Amino acid sequence: MKLNFTGSSDPGLIRSNNQDAYYIDPEGRFFVVADGMGGHAGGEEASRIATQEIQAYLVANWETPKSSPELLEQALWAANEAILLDQQTHAERADMGTTAVVVLFRSPEQPWCGHIGDSRLYRLRESQLQQITEDHTWVARAIKIGDITPDEARNHPFRHVLSRCLGREDLHQVDVQPLDLKIGDRLLLCSDGLTEELVDQKIAKFLQDTPWLDKAAVSLIEAAKEEGGHDNITVVIVALEEN
Repeated sequence: MKLNFTGSSDPGLIRSNNQDAYYIDPEGRFFVVADGMGGHAGGEEASRIATQEIQAYLVANWETPKSSPELLEQALWAANEAILLDQQTHAERADMGTTAVVVLFRSPEQPWCGHIGDSRLYRLRESQLQQITEDHTWVARAIKIGDITPDEARNHPFRHVLSRCLGREDLHQVDVQPLDLKIGDRLLLCSDGLTEELVDQKIAKFLQDTPWLDKAAVSLIEAAKEEGGHDNITVVIVALEEN
């Protein structure tokens, strides 16, 4: 199996700055998308710190005997601590935080995903798009317990309210899970600037109908902007191919 991958980020049509960040390991070992919050400087700094700290931790500990899920979980905790430390020394960024979604290919036989917040991981298998991660948001919980429907959630006033993010003293849990993948699958890591504008069916169509990954990434971002582009938009696409 070999991996083909690409990524792109755009501020969208409303915001003047981009509070999203992403990182693609040049060797294809791991991929990160983060969506910051907390004001102009705060959001940008939080997502930057998170992607930088996750990258640094994974690289520094890659050859240790830690298991993949342990390594991934500890990388996210390290990012949380780094953001908290920055908050303590920069009062103007005291309320900053960020989402994060990470895919780890430490063992090709068993990839893993770690995430916190509402940046998502999708898997396209043949023509079926599946959301792998579960949003840590008020509306996601409300859907789960039956208080609102998925259609109601798309325009709900609380849809941006996170129940968990990096950069919080009271963070007690990050989600880490194994991934079921096979040759031909495509993975999409994205910020909510994409999913706020495009329903899953449209996302699936772009991923399925565009064989060139760079073009697929640009097409997804342009489609989100055509629907309003109200937020920053970031996508990372990973294709699992034959050697």
